Amino acid sequence: MKILLVIPAIGAVYGGPSIIAVELARALGWQGVQIDIVTTNANGATDLDVPLGRWVEAGSHRVQYFPHWHWGDYKISAALTQWLWQQVPDYDLVHTIAVFSIPVLMAHWICRWHRIPYVISPQGMLEPWALSYKAWKKRLYYGLLEQPALCHASAVQVLTPAELANIRSLNLPSPAVIVPNGISPPTQLLPDLQLFYAAFPETQGRSLILFLGRIDPKKGLDLLARAFGRVQIHYPQAHLIIAGPDNIGFRPTAEQWFVAANCRDRVTFTGMLTGELKQAALAASQIYVAPSYSEGLSLSVLEGMAAGLPCVITAGCNFPEAIAAQAAQVVAIDAEAIATALMDCLANPQAAREMGDRARQFVLAHYTWERIATQLIDLYTAILSGSPIPHSPPPVYESRYPSI
Repeated sequence: MKILLVIPAIGAVYGGPSIIAVELARALGWQGVQIDIVTTNANGATDLDVPLGRWVEAGSHRVQYFPHWHWGDYKISAALTQWLWQQVPDYDLVHTIAVFSIPVLMAHWICRWHRIPYVISPQGMLEPWALSYKAWKKRLYYGLLEQPALCHASAVQVLTPAELANIRSLNLPSPAVIVPNGISPPTQLLPDLQLFYAAFPETQGRSLILFLGRIDPKKGLDLLARAFGRVQIHYPQAHLIIAGPDNIGFRPTAEQWFVAANCRDRVTFTGMLTGELKQAALAASQIYVAPSYSEGLSLSVLEGMAAGLPCVITAGCNFPEAIAAQAAQVVAIDAEAIATALMDCLANPQAAREMGDRARQFVLAHYTWERIATQLIDLYTAILSGSPIPHSPPPVYESRYPSI
């Protein structure tokens, strides 16, 4: 089985989707799939320092980067389009990650021309909130370009039952299949907390609440500012970590929200954290928070849970399974609800630690890349053999714990 994975960019500044593409390719490769990634060299305001137009070996898979230029919010790569036109017929199936993307749209058109099946993974970009952001532009693009591509897909990979319901509301003829995102199990080596404290000394000795994600309007930092403003009045030892890249110059706006909430001096913006420093931040924190308005299935939420942190997430994170598993506090998209849940975790540390333990067990049992790769191989096999697309009902989790 020879699969091509197309994504507009895998630069680190793009966060979850970049990690998802690389980890998914790695997991598929280790399960015997011949898997290649093609993408651009985009990395926010800069370009990746990578070879262009030739394969880069990455162990279980290969990656090829192409030059690009920006047109507003869009990345365009004539070199990638030319390569796709020539090489797509050599693959059994194409899997794309992202929508509202010119390189991905080109891949869909070329697949249709060469009659190569393709699977689309929107990664939450067709959720109602996401569609309402810059709505006029997206309505035009969707009606003219994106909807026809979705209608001709062999399958649409959705991440959660909630996303499945929203995709079905678009009345697309293509089958939608739930295959969630995954994580790599944490290593057994304990992170060195001093790495984080040395980089951000104001955090040492504090009760750390960690937000891990892009500085972006959909991430709900306005809600978090108002929530944390209330939390730090009752728990002055609490300190908030905002860890993530600012791809769109949104940080000044976000900082002003914390200034307005009278808590800016209790907040550390770290920028993007990777590798050992990121693991140290997870290990040093007492609570993980995701106040998002909209997500597909947040990779950082899975990382927080896998680290054993008690997690406070909004309903916008589309993760009701965490409620059934007693693995997180899932609250309304509301500052007051977020504040109440955070204070509950701070007031009841033992119960919070137990929830974190359940979260870790839950994620490692159901959301590893090895498990996700197996599900995708079943989907690819069904498409290529002409068999019925496997249904993906929401998983049922047995819990030894009483209902919330």
